[in-house]
Amino acid sequence: MSAPPPGPLLLGVRHHGPGSARAVRAALDAQRPGAVLVEGPPEGDALLELAADPGMRPPVALLAHAADDPGRAAFWPLAEFSPEWVAIRWAQEAGVPVRFIDLPAAHSLAGAADPAPEEGGDGNGAAGAGRPGAVRIDPLGVLAETAGYDDPERWWEDVVEHRGGGAQQAAPAAFEALGEAMAALREAYGDGGHPRDLVREAYMRQRMRAARREFGDGYAVVCGAWHVPALRAKSTVAADKALLTGLPKTKVETTWVPWTHRRLARAGGYGAGIVSPGWYAHLFAAPDRPVERWLAKVAALLREEDRQVSPAHVIEAVRLADTLAALRGRPLPGLTETLEAVRAVMCDGSDIPLALVHDRLVVGDVLGAVPDAAPVVPLQRDLTRQQRSLRLKAEAQDRELELDLRKDTDTARSLLLHRLRLLGIDWGVPTASRGSTGTFRETWRLRWEPELSVRVAEAGVWGTTVLAAATARAEGDAAAATELGEVTALAERCLLAGLSDALPAVLRALADRAALDTDVARLAKALPALARSLRYGDVRGTDAAALGTVAAGLAERICVALPPACSVGLDADAAAELRGHVDGVHGAVALLADRQAGLRERWSAVLRALAGREAVPGLIRGRATRLLLDEGRLAAGESARLMGLALSPAASPAEAAGWIEGFAGGSSGGGTLLVHDERLLGLIDTWLLGVPERAFVDVLPLLRRTFGAYEPGVKRALGELVRRGPGAPAAGTGHGAAPQGFAPDPDPRRADAVVALVRLLLAGPPPDENAAVA
Repeated sequence: MSAPPPGPLLLGVRHHGPGSARAVRAALDAQRPGAVLVEGPPEGDALLELAADPGMRPPVALLAHAADDPGRAAFWPLAEFSPEWVAIRWAQEAGVPVRFIDLPAAHSLAGAADPAPEEGGDGNGAAGAGRPGAVRIDPLGVLAETAGYDDPERWWEDVVEHRGGGAQQAAPAAFEALGEAMAALREAYGDGGHPRDLVREAYMRQRMRAARREFGDGYAVVCGAWHVPALRAKSTVAADKALLTGLPKTKVETTWVPWTHRRLARAGGYGAGIVSPGWYAHLFAAPDRPVERWLAKVAALLREEDRQVSPAHVIEAVRLADTLAALRGRPLPGLTETLEAVRAVMCDGSDIPLALVHDRLVVGDVLGAVPDAAPVVPLQRDLTRQQRSLRLKAEAQDRELELDLRKDTDTARSLLLHRLRLLGIDWGVPTASRGSTGTFRETWRLRWEPELSVRVAEAGVWGTTVLAAATARAEGDAAAATELGEVTALAERCLLAGLSDALPAVLRALADRAALDTDVARLAKALPALARSLRYGDVRGTDAAALGTVAAGLAERICVALPPACSVGLDADAAAELRGHVDGVHGAVALLADRQAGLRERWSAVLRALAGREAVPGLIRGRATRLLLDEGRLAAGESARLMGLALSPAASPAEAAGWIEGFAGGSSGGGTLLVHDERLLGLIDTWLLGVPERAFVDVLPLLRRTFGAYEPGVKRALGELVRRGPGAPAAGTGHGAAPQGFAPDPDPRRADAVVALVRLLLAGPPPDENAAVA
């Protein structure tokens, strides 16, 4: 039995090609078929009626995933200018049946390669999984090269997109010519390196035979032009069955999900993607004068960015684009000519504003929408409900969201975003707040990607609501954690997400891991996260008393174990790691001191032990000395004595340089300290002058790292002090005068002037006005 005769209307298209979409509409209007078959998985047939729902707004994608493994998924994207979408909507408006005819997703997702256009072959030359060593061809690229073009996109524009006149009459001839070209390519290249296409085409022919029995020859097929020769070729039922026999199969679930123009772009990794989805959407929607309308859009965008673009610029850009097209023998200006005109006329030859045009208009951030009736997992429905109640709209472009946790709505938004992150749904990513670092403020960068719909489906195994799923996921992660650091980080995330029901299980796991862990580095790494968790618990009103007990026990163990751990032979990398842990524990102790009596004193004793023990690396001794000095627990004279010992001739230059880095390095204000305490600067200066030449070369990188981090003003002040010599009076001043730019003593009146501002920044109570006047 042979395949259906040429009676059916075979419309070979380019996926997401607006010229193909217009031609499909014209051909369907002219032929009025009794049914329409479209390339796509048959599991989507039950969802096609939603395409007519007013809530459906392309770009959208048909999502299919394995029922037992939602992460195994594939997408079939459709834009408003996709020929398949045009064919679906035409059939619905005409009242005729419309069906998908591609290989079922049940086979594609059962472990077979190249499951869908999103993953590979689109039938028009997109990459897919082929035979090892097989030559993969791009059909459009071959045709463009044959026609003398070096750019397939430019060739497609010239032969399809710019031939819009007389669409009703030109459509049949265009499809016939493209089908003949693809037949020649299939004859020369066979499957073109896409062996999976042979299986897909066998299934399509089976569906066509079924359609012929139901509708006769009065049906149309809309598919990738690459497949047309195979659908016309003679093939027996037995041969097609042989190709389809034994294919693996799995149960799948399907739904519609929003898609974006950016994910339609080939640069986004989509195999059947196009270079310029925003430009193609414009070509499809523009009723006339597409170049003029496009350049008007560009001008409006640039004016929004405060660039001076007038109507005269638009007129001149249109003229330039037309001239370039005429010089190059093109029927109309294409994207290349319009962008060159924009760069020359509107961007003054600069590529920077042109990059903005490319990002916002050529590609674009349009996000589609699907109706509420689309099937979703219960977790997705709960997420959608919360998005609406909290007025958090899913958008394709980056959006920064500032939250004030003292407001109920912002607190609820924060909890939702933190719970989603715990579930692996990174719709929002925390970022540094601008202008405030208080615990009552959070800044998020939001961006909804289509793949997040798959992440939601995957997370649905944990629960039917966001809260329940996040709680179950946290409990599961706590039970599976093998290291203390994992559990402490999880406890912090639970408090941020307000998962009070998950905390008991997490805290039990935390206590168990802390009791068994004897590595002081891991203990010191875990403590800061616990301290932050306690602070977040205070800010959000979460009861974290049990967490405080664990943190206190951890701090006690660190105080006992840290000095011996720092006294053993440590190399430079190990000393640098422990120095970071000392800083972290110091900050944690400051947060825990109010909860645990005597903790600050015990920690100060540990720092004194580290600062005065010769067996401790210089980097750690210097840091301990500096922390004690900043806390007011070490007199200036004592710090100078310890520096003198560390920089004495008996100390190795490398150890001395490490001490200086620990004491004065980084962004801890060490440079300002040296400016104001010339005794310390003098000790460093004297030591530096006495370092032997060979040793100086070895310690120079360390010293550069230490002093290179200082602010420019601090460097200038230090340079002035060293130039005249520490302790010497500045030019024109008496003995003992302060360095240039500094008064001999603090000015109480000027210091008091900033008290109100500091209180405001720290969110403290306003100062007593009477006291201020007094």
